[in-house]
Amino acid sequence: MYQKILVPLDGSKRAEMIRPHVRKLASRFQSTVILIMVIEHTYADGIAETQISLSEKVFKAKIKDGESYLDKIASKFRDKGIACKTLIVHGSVVESIIETAKNEEVDLIAMTSHGRGGLSRIFYGSVAAGILNRVDRPLFIVRSRWEE
Repeated sequence: MYQKILVPLDGSKRAEMIRPHVRKLASRFQSTVILIMVIEHTYADGIAETQISLSEKVFKAKIKDGESYLDKIASKFRDKGIACKTLIVHGSVVESIIETAKNEEVDLIAMTSHGRGGLSRIFYGSVAAGILNRVDRPLFIVRSRWEE
């Protein structure tokens, strides 16, 4: 049923909360798991919400850190006998996830939602909501609440 499962990760513990669910699905259907991390060239400064471009050095460091992070997670899937592939992509998060889902011909996108609602969701945006409103394939979302 699900031969390829795309799992967007951002390096957070919240995003990683999808892993046990994906592990069960992948084991049951002998799926290949595709871990993806999107690295943007810009970020919001958090104060004036100004977009600031990353230097080439910082951008390359983010890519290297992302590859190391995804490799560590992929090895945990492989240790359980689950085929796993990793991808680092650049661009808008929602656009990149949707484009990768099409290019890789995945059967399911599995991810967490941070569970924000109301003004918080409007202010910060929502990757899960953006994908939900535009994706053309099944989407499995687990709401994750993280006590900090």
